[in-house]
Amino acid sequence: MTDLLTKPLQVYEQRVPNDLAALKAELKPGDVILVEGDQRISQVIRYLTQSSWSHAAMYIGDELRRFNVQVGDALVEAHGAEAKHLLIEATAEEGVICSPLTKYTNLNIRVCRPRNLRRDDLEHVLRELLAQLGRAYNTRHIVELGRYFFPVSMIPRRFRRTALRFGGDTTRRVICTTMLARAFGHIGFPILPRVTLDEIEAQHTWVGRLLRRNGNRTRALYEPEDPTFITPRDFDLSPYFDIVKFNHLVNGRFDYRRIEWAATTTQNQTSVAQVSLKPAEDESNVEPSAA
Repeated sequence: MTDLLTKPLQVYEQRVPNDLAALKAELKPGDVILVEGDQRISQVIRYLTQSSWSHAAMYIGDELRRFNVQVGDALVEAHGAEAKHLLIEATAEEGVICSPLTKYTNLNIRVCRPRNLRRDDLEHVLRELLAQLGRAYNTRHIVELGRYFFPVSMIPRRFRRTALRFGGDTTRRVICTTMLARAFGHIGFPILPRVTLDEIEAQHTWVGRLLRRNGNRTRALYEPEDPTFITPRDFDLSPYFDIVKFNHLVNGRFDYRRIEWAATTTQNQTSVAQVSLKPAEDESNVEPSAA
């Protein structure tokens, strides 16, 4: 089944070429890399989650050797200088592994950076993720996830949720987003929880009286997230992760007026502009036709 799911798609389009040098310069440990994969399982995940993204990994740079010298040295031997730019991920073929960033150079990707993540919490996240190296990928979870998201079912959604959460003998296996979501959850960092806003009475203090700020205030109540249901698109939609731009957009150098369009597109735009800019014929100057 794994061989079938990981078979490459016949057609894949990379919409924007990745500038690897700019990407390496911009990335920081803890950044989440979303990937639009080129395998059959990627297509399944994108369909189920109604998203462009099928995979998520975390950039760890060269942090691996601080936690696991033996594995770090092996990756240096295997990948050379590229071992300074590593990702940790869970794949259907190999389970939890560290891969060089170059693995996804030719795929569509997005960088999501956790906002204001503290260094000590990042250490906790990295330690938890790297402790899972070698674990198997939970392919069954993808099937159960499909049953949960599929809109038509004889099984009530709450029962599908229970079956998905308690996966029997596969509970030690992981998928990419569940692994990341658990690590973030253990430090209390939100991904896409439900939030309820309500007004409560503010605590009266002499500072508040002085500044005239006593009274009601808005409180945000966050519902705990179940990492089992986190998907790659949740990192993209999350207000707690910033989207990091790179490639030709980095450093604010993008100027749409200097775009060099392909010949066919330019010709089409020119013809449309000529048609739209052509002045309307003034009816008052039109000579009446002979009766």
